[in-house]
Amino acid sequence: MFTQHNTSTVKTVFQQGEYVLYRDPARFWTGKPDHTYVCRIETAWATGTYTLTALVTGNTVYHVRPDYMRLLPPADAMRDIDTAPLNTGTGADDMTAAAMAWLTQQHATANRRPELPDQS
Repeated sequence: MFTQHNTSTVKTVFQQGEYVLYRDPARFWTGKPDHTYVCRIETAWATGTYTLTALVTGNTVYHVRPDYMRLLPPADAMRDIDTAPLNTGTGADDMTAAAMAWLTQQHATANRRPELPDQS
């Protein structure tokens, strides 16, 4: 018995500067490793394709179809900070290193007088 699956996807428009998870279809369908990675959108073309920059390698990926990209929402990246326990005894132990670095930076900038840029 033949069963037809619904393979339609919702078209998504991505914006320059957004972070996406990209799956290289040629590597994926041929079973090669390292086919999925995080990228930043550099250019959105009128043709409906995108130019991406792979975050880890810095390589540029051209002519990417949106069918092979998924948005990485900022809320997901910041969830560990948003949900960190307020108990000062164990709060820092339960947070990731990235969350601690961000909080340290915020503390350093929040506790000093704002300065004007150099007038050169």
